[in-house]
Amino acid sequence: MNFKEGLAHLPLVAILRGIAPDEAVAVGRALDEAGWRLVEVPLNSPLPLQSIAALAKAFPHLVIGAGTVLDAQQVREVHRAGGRLVVAPNFNAEVVRAAVDLGMACAPGVMTPTEAFAALAAGATALKLFPAEMIPPAAVKAMRAVLPPEAALLPVGGISAANIPAYLAAGANGFGIGSALYTPGKSAAAVKQSALDFAAAYSGAMRA
Repeated sequence: MNFKEGLAHLPLVAILRGIAPDEAVAVGRALDEAGWRLVEVPLNSPLPLQSIAALAKAFPHLVIGAGTVLDAQQVREVHRAGGRLVVAPNFNAEVVRAAVDLGMACAPGVMTPTEAFAALAAGATALKLFPAEMIPPAAVKAMRAVLPPEAALLPVGGISAANIPAYLAAGANGFGIGSALYTPGKSAAAVKQSALDFAAAYSGAMRA
C-alpha cells in the first residue's frame, strides 16, 4: 500500500509524537486494528528511527514514516530505517526533492497559497496545512478554489471530531491527528479506542 492508497482507505495520519521504541509495536497494532494505514513518528521523539524501523518491520502493509523532518540528511536516515513517508512542519524544497528521489511520499507543512504551489512544484505528495488552528475551514475553502483539484490537503493541529465535518465541507482531503490520538504513556487499548472514535467521526461526516 502506498500513501495515496492509504489516504483512500482512511485519510487519517497518526502522529505518534513522543512514542518510545518499546511501545511502538503495541500502538501500531492498535492503529492497524482500528483501520488506520498511515503512521508518522516525529523525529523529536525518543529514538525515533528505532520506532520507525520496528513499525516498518512489524507492519509492512502500513505506510510508516517520520514527522518533523527538517533536512535532506534526515530524509535519508528515515529511508534507511524503512520509512516511506516524510512529513514536515514547513516547506523545504530540499526535503521534498530528497524524499521524491528516494521514492517516498512527502507532505510538507504549508500555510499560504504561495507555499502550497511551491511545494507542489517541488513534488509534494500532499500538503500539510499547519497549524490548522490558524487555517480555519474558510481559509481551506479559499485555497481549495485555486489549488489543483488533485492536491491533497491535510489540516493538522487541533483537529477533533467536532471540526472534521467543517474542514471536509471546505475541501480538506484528510487529517493528521496528534495529541488527541496519542500522548506518551497512553495505553494501546486507549489509543485504539481514540482511533476508532476518529474513524467513526470521519465516516459519519462523509455520510452526512
